[in-house]
Amino acid sequence: MLNLKNSRLQTLLIYGILGAIAIVTLFPLLWLISTALKSPTENILQSPPQLLPTQPTLDNFSRVWESLPFGQYLYNSTLVAILTVGLNLLFCALAAYPLARLSFVGRDGIFIAIVSTIMIPFQIVMIPLYILTVQLGLRNSYLGIIFPSLASAFGIFLLRQAFMSVPKELEEAARLDGSSELGLWWHIMLPAIRPALITLAIFVFIGAWSDFLWPLIVIQDESLYTLPLGVAKLAGTFSLDWRLVAAGSIISITPVLLLFLFLQRFIVPTDTGSGVKG
Repeated sequence: MLNLKNSRLQTLLIYGILGAIAIVTLFPLLWLISTALKSPTENILQSPPQLLPTQPTLDNFSRVWESLPFGQYLYNSTLVAILTVGLNLLFCALAAYPLARLSFVGRDGIFIAIVSTIMIPFQIVMIPLYILTVQLGLRNSYLGIIFPSLASAFGIFLLRQAFMSVPKELEEAARLDGSSELGLWWHIMLPAIRPALITLAIFVFIGAWSDFLWPLIVIQDESLYTLPLGVAKLAGTFSLDWRLVAAGSIISITPVLLLFLFLQRFIVPTDTGSGVKG
């Protein structure tokens, strides 16, 4: 009986600690939502802070949407993020497959060289990337925003490890059936590593959606602004009204949250040894 009580106390203690961590983690998001819903008559910087608005309103969202072309910003961010995810998955998968399943001279050296670039900060390669973007005529364009993210060392590493976990029996069976190397990659390997592809897609989407520095450098035409640039512009348009900045920030992060909630159920281990369904 005593052991049962101790077990319950330990369970309650664990849940209490996890609950406290969750509250601390979610508090900035809750504060952001609270600020966006507060009316101009409420003091958002009062002490002690008031989390629940006394007069909740959606006027801040409508003011942000009507005062700036947030619809265009949303379209730009969506287009850039989708294209970045698609091209990044394609190029990373094409690069990772031979590094994982094919044998050729210098394979390990190439992989080590690629992975070592993860340690290089973006700020170091930013200027050469900008010069190359200008020389290619991609400045002030959607492709110019996407250009640095066409492939990533992390994506190649992640997919290579996933490809290496696929049983060789699947590959051998496909070859016996007369499958080409490209057909094997497309019909067998990619379905077998779907969880890794979805995981990489989420990381790439979040990175492309929230990127501020590179679009700020490469884009001058306001019609090509992404949501992070649009939210930053709120500070100048409304003399730093935190209610409107918070409303714009919520508009910006909502698609990412919805995407994660929708795709998280697909990030599960799969038994590739039992075969791949077409």
